[in-house]
Order: sequence, then C-alpha cells, then structure tokens
Amino acid sequence: MVDQIWLWTGWALGLDAPELALGHMLVRAVVVFIFAIVIVRVGKKRFISENTAFDVILGVMLGSILSRAITGQSPFFPTLGASVLLVALHWFFARIAVRWDDFGTLIKGNTRVLIRDGTVDWEAMRRSNLSRNDLLEALRLQANLLTWDQVKEARLERNGEISIIKADP
Repeated sequence: MVDQIWLWTGWALGLDAPELALGHMLVRAVVVFIFAIVIVRVGKKRFISENTAFDVILGVMLGSILSRAITGQSPFFPTLGASVLLVALHWFFARIAVRWDDFGTLIKGNTRVLIRDGTVDWEAMRRSNLSRNDLLEALRLQANLLTWDQVKEARLERNGEISIIKADP
C-alpha cells in the first residue's frame, strides 16, 4: 500500500519524468502552495502581517526556492526540505531575538526617533532616507495631523512604518 502511494505520488509529481508536463507542474504548484502555507503558519504566524527586513528575506528566499520545486529546476523533496530548514532557521533566530535584544537589533534593526516634542531630528531623517514630504504624509495618514508641532514622538519602526504619538493638547 505504501509502495503504491509512493509510486502514484512520484507519477503525479513527475519525479522520474525526463521532462515535466503541464499536469506535473499543476500538481506541484498545488502541493508547494499548500506546503508553503503550512510551513509559514507553523514557523512564523506574523510573517505576512508585520514585515521587517528579516521577514521579507524569508519570503523572497521561500518564493525563490519553492518556485524551483514547481518548475523542476531542483529535485522536489530536497527543495521542500530546504524550505523547511529556512523557516526553522527564521523561527530559531526569532526565538533568540526574543531572549537577546542585541541579537534582535542585529537581525531586525532598531527604531529611530524622528520627532520629539514637536522638533524634527533632521539627521535621523537623513539617515532613514526620509524626506520632509514622507514625514508629512505619515503625519496625515497615521495621526490626522498637518504639522509636526503637535507630535510628542514619531519613530521609524523596525518594520519601516512611522508610528506617531500625539502631544497632549
């Protein structure tokens, strides 16, 4: 029975086929899609929602590796194994980052204060590659403010968003 399942799986995925047919690629696409959902959800639940560069790198690498499994450019099961390893490594680094702030800063970056008590830190803006218009846009979108003199603090967060705390009236 197990041998029959293995033979059918190999046939459906085109594991021994000299060239992948459309049907093989369709089956591979479905399997890889479900596989990617499972490993991302098991490995890192916030992967899609709050992207840091650390998270985006995983996404790009997973996409690159898993696409090779679909198109047959790499052996199917070793490619899935490499994907599991990447998600496990991402999870492991994230766990270390939770326990060791310096490591978290190394792989995820740190925040940068852009405005404090209505005063813009233009040097921090320059280092963050943010323009005056970028800052004003964030004030409008995030806090419904037109000027920064009503801001207690604004930070460029590790995920690239600007968080804003309004000053007390």
